[in-house]
Amino acid sequence: MNKTTVVISAPVDTYSGYGARARDFVKSLLILGEYDVKIIPQRWGNTRFGYLQDHNEYDLQSLLIGGKLDQQPDVFIQHTVPNEFQRVGKYNIGLTAGIETTIASGPWIEGCNRMDLILTSAEHAKEVFEKSIFSKQDPQSGQQAQLRLTTPVEVLFEGVDVSKYFPDTERKNKTDISTTLDSIDENFCFLSVGHWLQGALGEDRKNIGYTVKTFLETFKNTKNPPALVLKTQQATSSILDREKILDQIAEIRQTVKGALPNVYLIHGEVSDSEINELYNHPKIKAFVTHTKGEGFGRPILEFSAVNKPVICSGWSAPVDYLDKEFCTLLPGTLKQVHPSAVQKDIIIPESQWFQPDDAAVGKAYKDVFKNYEKYFKLAKRQGHKSRTDFSLVKMTEKLGEILKNRLPEFPKQVQLQLPKLNLPKLKKVGEETKPELPKLNLPKLKKI
Repeated sequence: MNKTTVVISAPVDTYSGYGARARDFVKSLLILGEYDVKIIPQRWGNTRFGYLQDHNEYDLQSLLIGGKLDQQPDVFIQHTVPNEFQRVGKYNIGLTAGIETTIASGPWIEGCNRMDLILTSAEHAKEVFEKSIFSKQDPQSGQQAQLRLTTPVEVLFEGVDVSKYFPDTERKNKTDISTTLDSIDENFCFLSVGHWLQGALGEDRKNIGYTVKTFLETFKNTKNPPALVLKTQQATSSILDREKILDQIAEIRQTVKGALPNVYLIHGEVSDSEINELYNHPKIKAFVTHTKGEGFGRPILEFSAVNKPVICSGWSAPVDYLDKEFCTLLPGTLKQVHPSAVQKDIIIPESQWFQPDDAAVGKAYKDVFKNYEKYFKLAKRQGHKSRTDFSLVKMTEKLGEILKNRLPEFPKQVQLQLPKLNLPKLKKVGEETKPELPKLNLPKLKKI
């Protein structure tokens, strides 16, 4: 049976969140079994290549091809930011986590409109894409025209791999992460995970600076306070990057008066098994994020799968998979993006994103700390939901449904069947042969 040819351009070989999403997506395509898949590897920011080799992902490595195609694929899928989307296949799909603010830029909408289908990770991004409208001058007529999305959008959540992220009470295989956490004094630690991105204090998208500040303010002068464990980096895993983050934490500490709780930094690349080990460590009690906006938020879903409480901003993608009955979803307001966080064509100045309510943040910290068993019981129910309804298996099923409903029928190559010819029988060379003349229907002759 001829399979539909699919070429996907994606950062599958990079150490990045987009790389993890790309690998899961390709594996889902392969599991569906209906597509002949090839991969054009691409970069993702400053993150390094080599993930596939380092993690023995030979099945995916074998699918890598160069950037030059010998023929047009049936389906071309490009996994990147929308302004980079381009048409290559007979049918073209743009795969993106989407947008964390309230408005997608004009170049993003134009990029989406170059494709036949957009797959994004959450209802938030789908809604923003569909509601972002701009006025643009037509280059030929000079008249003002409306720029809006014309390509259909489907939501494909980023399923959690329950073989990697799961409740692990036995903790048989300990690494340096467990050894380090075992050695600290505090038995109750909040964990926050995410890149410390550009922006002034309280203005970076993951809101890491704000997380440190509010944690210190909440638990200053507290007897036997909890600790905050921060898994973060900025651009790279370098020593310079680590030292810069430590300096930023120190600067924030200087702005808070009183006896302050401890903040611990985990910096650099950590394997999936080590991350699950971190999530399951008995001193890690809860996950906290005051994010201003998420395209999806993979670490949030992954942590929820280990049956521990989550405190999260109640806005953007996480509300798709975090149940407000089982998790603490923080209230807040939408606030215009600070100039220090603006990124050309990605986070635009006129857009807004979420600012958690300060009082609600402090209350959530204290309540989870004082009434942990109550939140732990609810977290088990969220864990079941995450592993059941938002698993990689469920994501694969949904991808199959989307492709079945959206992809057109492509012409299939068929084997040419020639008619059977009745050729004269041949004899060996040298063998006496008599020519076989055609039989003629001549009229019968009579004697004269």
